[in-house]
Formats: sequence, C-alpha cells, structure tokens
Amino acid sequence: MNEEKHCEIGTLISQCLEFFKQNNYSRNRICVYKSHWKRGIMQYLDEKGLTDYTTSIGASYSTSCSHEGMVRQQERELIRSIQVLDDMLTTGEVRMCWRQEVNYPLSGAIGEKAEHFINYLESLRRSKVTIKSHRLYLNGFINWLTGHGINEVGHITEYHIMKFVGTYMGPSKANVISSMRMLFNFWHDNGIYPTDLDKVWGPYSVAKREKIPSVYKREEVLQIEFSVSRSSAVGKRNYAMLLLASRLGLRASDIAFLKLENIDWPRNIVSLTMHKTGKPIELPLLADVGNAIIDYVRYGRMDTPSRSVFISTRAPYHPATKAMVCSAIRQVIGKSGVDTRNKHHGPHCLRHSLASALLEDNIPMPVISESLGHTYTSSTMKYLRIDMRSLMKCALPVPPVPDEFYNQKGGIYYV
Repeated sequence: MNEEKHCEIGTLISQCLEFFKQNNYSRNRICVYKSHWKRGIMQYLDEKGLTDYTTSIGASYSTSCSHEGMVRQQERELIRSIQVLDDMLTTGEVRMCWRQEVNYPLSGAIGEKAEHFINYLESLRRSKVTIKSHRLYLNGFINWLTGHGINEVGHITEYHIMKFVGTYMGPSKANVISSMRMLFNFWHDNGIYPTDLDKVWGPYSVAKREKIPSVYKREEVLQIEFSVSRSSAVGKRNYAMLLLASRLGLRASDIAFLKLENIDWPRNIVSLTMHKTGKPIELPLLADVGNAIIDYVRYGRMDTPSRSVFISTRAPYHPATKAMVCSAIRQVIGKSGVDTRNKHHGPHCLRHSLASALLEDNIPMPVISESLGHTYTSSTMKYLRIDMRSLMKCALPVPPVPDEFYNQKGGIYYV
C-alpha cells in the first residue's frame, strides 16, 4: 500500500501562494486564503501538535467545519481552502472548481436490462444531456422497485409503473413518463417485457402548446445595447458578447467557443462551425461588432495563452462557458430598463429578435435560415408565428350576416 503523501504545512501554503501569483489571482483573494489557513487548518494542526499536512488530516478538519450541523458560507470557504491544499499536495496545481460528476447507476437484473436501452439511445447518437436525464429517472425507478421488493423485469406490473409515476409532480412528471414510455416500448419491441403498454400511456398524452418565441422590438434591442457601460473590462466583454447575439444571431455556445482564429479581419468575416448543429457558417463582421471585439481584446481581455476570444474576469483566467455568456447577457437585459414581463431575457431571445427584424425587412426565408445557421428551413418557419404584419395580410374578410339570420324562427335569437 502506498504511503500517504505529506508536506510541511508552511511549505505547502507557500507553494499555493506561488501558484496564485503565477496565475494572476487578485491580492485580495490571496489574503482571504491566507486568513482561512491561519485561523483554520494551521490552528487545527497546532492544537494536535502536528506540522505536516495530509489529505486525511484535511478531511478530518473539513468534517469539523459546521455550525450546529449546518455548513454556512464561512465554513464553506474554509473547506474550499482545504481543497486547494489537497490539489497542490496531490497534483502540484489548483483546480478552478471542485464539481464532482454525479453518476446514476442502473444496478441489479433490471438495471442490466435498462443498460440495453441506454446503449440503444447512444447508438442513436442522443446527446449526453438527454442520456443522463434518462439515467436519472431510470435510476429512481429501479431504486423504487427495489424498495418494493421487485428485482426482475417480469415482475413489474402496470400498478408499479403508475405508483412510481405518481411520486412525481410538476413539469418533471412529463419527463418521467417519457422515459418510462420509451423504456417499456424498447423492452417490448426487443422481447424483454411481454406486455404492450400503449393503453397505459394514453391518459398521459398531452398535446404540446405551440411556443411563441420571445422577441424585442428594434428600439428595445438598441436600448439594451446602449445600456451597457464599457468603462470596465467586464463591460467591454459583455458588450461584445451581446452584439454577437443581437447583430449576428449567434447562440450562447457559439459565442463562448469563439476563437481568435475564427475572425478573418482582412475579409471582415466570422467563420465558425456551429456547436449545436456542426454546420460551418460564415457571417459578415459588422463594423460595430468588430469594433466591440477589438476594444475588448485590446483593453479588457486578460493576458492568457488561451485562443478563446472571451475569457473569465477572475483568476485563474479560463475560456468563457455557455453559462457565463447566458448569465452576462441576462443581467444586461435585466438592467436595461426594457420590459421583460412574460418574456425570456437571455441570448436566445436576441436571436429571435434578429429573425423577427429580418422578416419585417422582407428578407427571404432561405436567407434567414442560412444567416441563423439552421440545417433545415423548417426550423426557421417557427418565426412566421411572430410576423404579425405578414399574418395580417393573410386574414380573410368576414362576410356580413344578413338580417334574416337573426329574424328566423320568429326572432328567437333576440330572446
């Protein structure tokens, strides 16, 4: 068995501080960590008469970081300082975050058959998010069955399925029913489950309501753009990201993954492969958009070897994520003073607004489809629902109703 790594606590902290300096951590953040270590793990070691740090000592200290059984923000910060020490001790560097991947195992004989369904979804090239969602619900279903003494697929009845579905409420219930329906259809088609449950799902079939895209008028989009203060690095970054959404209609993922080499400055072209569809696309680099990017890259972007255009504003600097873009644009729209009631206010609504503006300018549908990077023109057709001016042209005149209609049968309609 390998001996657990250890290091003198002062030396380990010095290594962490050197890492912070090399990765441009702010002076204030470094002072916060120093304070946490001084009143936290260093005091803990001193009380026990120890000088060397190990991950097991850090784990022991972390378990003591609670207040009446609850972990408050200050205790959470102390635990984070221990995770920093663990990283430095084991890997020689500090991770940006400590999010752990959550797994949803499908155990037992039923789980083995459920894995066949998951493999089938993977063969259809369903996204990782979709497959993880199915795993979540199937994991819950198998755990529920096990708790009720059901360990074989053949022992599952309609009663068990309905009782499990009944444990869910709200929007998630529709997702559970969808997973159950797909699972049992797959099992039935492949001879794993003998009964066809089509009639069971009938009462749960609910027609989907057509979604009307959230759009903002031209003047509202301009108000959103003008509301951004570009005096800070964050403002310069957020303004450039906003224009890429409002002027070019890029999705949040494409803005986040945009590389410096995607911008062809001599040709004034933005050339990229869209993250969602895998479709290559070229868009004109409008003057306002280009100037916003230049302003950010020259005077707001942090010094980093990353080729991503957009970078986080806090050390250690890392490429932007989809969540970062969505959060930034959502905050800008929220603070712009534009009425967002009953409307989405993220980057996708700016994409919808651009499509609406193009429709108002009588731009042909195939051109709009190409500009938005849609694989099929049918994806663009949903925007016809918001083209009220064109819809009004399709309205049929209502013929007048003759007086005889109201006077028939002795004027019964006047009663």
